[in-house]
Amino acid sequence: MVTVSDSVVEVEAALVGGRLTCPECGGVLSRWGWARVRLLRGAVGVARLRPRRARCSGCGVTQVLLPVAVLARRADAAEVIGAALVARAAGSGWRPIAAWLGRPGATVRGWLRAFGAKASQVRLLFTGLLVAVGIDPVPAAATGSPFADAVAAVLAAAAGAGSRWRLMVGLSPWRIASAASGGALLAPGWPTEMINTSRP
Repeated sequence: MVTVSDSVVEVEAALVGGRLTCPECGGVLSRWGWARVRLLRGAVGVARLRPRRARCSGCGVTQVLLPVAVLARRADAAEVIGAALVARAAGSGWRPIAAWLGRPGATVRGWLRAFGAKASQVRLLFTGLLVAVGIDPVPAAATGSPFADAVAAVLAAAAGAGSRWRLMVGLSPWRIASAASGGALLAPGWPTEMINTSRP
């Protein structure tokens, strides 16, 4: 899986221009059909999404090109999940968050548990990203809560990316987190190699 722009036109142009590379071997990705249709619940309404598939010219492996608005294996947009994580870091429980977002309690609980299970790893990786891309970066101070510290690290890294690349100013920190984690922010495990600091 490779995270890409939300713009279908930009993704197609990148594929045709040979600007997308395989995460397995570094070969050039080319068009290879489409992944299955899925519904993505945003803050307001539901969108139909059919991600592009690509095939590597080097190793032959196919990849789903996942838009940065989406996290892998999640039916809700990255911003919706991010809002839940921020609310939890501020002290809210899963029930009020679920009611506020209009999502099932089990779904919200699942997000919070998945993020909480890897909070220390998230903080470490996004603090590293902040140091790599930020201009005069200042990591967030520890709060004593691994969950809140991890959320603060994601937000700080997104702000650091905005200070380095103006095109990222105003972009949702949760889209940046999705891109940096390869869409795997809530996935069971993701190595440090998934974070790409070489380009926005």
